[in-house]
Amino acid sequence: MASMAAPLELVLAGPRGEPVDLWRTFLSHGVADLPPGRVDEEARAYETTVALPVGKPRTVRIRAQSSGVAAVDLRGPRLAERARPALLAVLRRVLNLDEDLSAFYEVAAADPELAWAAAGAGRMVRSPTVFEDVVKTICTTNCAWSATQRMVTALVDHLGDESAGGHGRAFPTPAAMAAARESFYRNVARTGYRGAYLRSLAASVAARATDLEELREAPPQELPDEEVERRLLALPGVGPYAAAHVMMLLGRHSRLILDSWTRPKYARLNGGVAASDVEIVARFAPYGRFAGLAFWLYLTRDWVADDA
Repeated sequence: MASMAAPLELVLAGPRGEPVDLWRTFLSHGVADLPPGRVDEEARAYETTVALPVGKPRTVRIRAQSSGVAAVDLRGPRLAERARPALLAVLRRVLNLDEDLSAFYEVAAADPELAWAAAGAGRMVRSPTVFEDVVKTICTTNCAWSATQRMVTALVDHLGDESAGGHGRAFPTPAAMAAARESFYRNVARTGYRGAYLRSLAASVAARATDLEELREAPPQELPDEEVERRLLALPGVGPYAAAHVMMLLGRHSRLILDSWTRPKYARLNGGVAASDVEIVARFAPYGRFAGLAFWLYLTRDWVADDA
């Protein structure tokens, strides 16, 4: 039975009062639509299942309720009042509401090709944990999108904990992925060469030999982008593309995601003229630590109609 409690609410504003375009946030990148997350384009909503510090995971549906406010509809049994702050904290992390984008908007507002972004674009849907984002990113490397969907769906369906009320499953814990047999990765998830990487990564995180969450929690003055990139590149299965992608989800936007999709897309938007990586980097250099975000938004503006 669905909960009859009043919906929870999230104020859609950044740390300095920056606007938040919720629909562009839901459509910020393709990995956001991988299980347990799901973008409902017809209802303009986002559904996902998240683990909580205590109790079973919860499945939620996030939708715009009014200007500047998002409603969080809870599926399953009523949530205890004491658990509500923990759930809202996780969802603020998922919607990246605590990242200060005010400096980015100041630069974008003066750029004719990116001024539109200052109205609230730029927040990336993130997973509750960095571990989940790294695993999903590894599953996007060197394969078709359908293969990525198959791999991640299998991980969630077979290894993830069921939510209260049975409405979904959370992403599996590092311990659950580490305990899965090699045959699961080979025959069920069909991860190919990535299986060894995923098992190794999960075992290291489960044993606390690798602390991925620190990459999100530590401020840049304590952990510079160069060190974050170095640590990501040291992980099994993570190359330059994957490191840049994960850094974007960490709010570390100094690196540009340059790959087989972004380079041709930039050329198409650039009048069909191909550009070298050096030229692309130079184009977005004025954005400084937000260069990668500016590049990504430039490429993905057409993912949402301007009048949406």
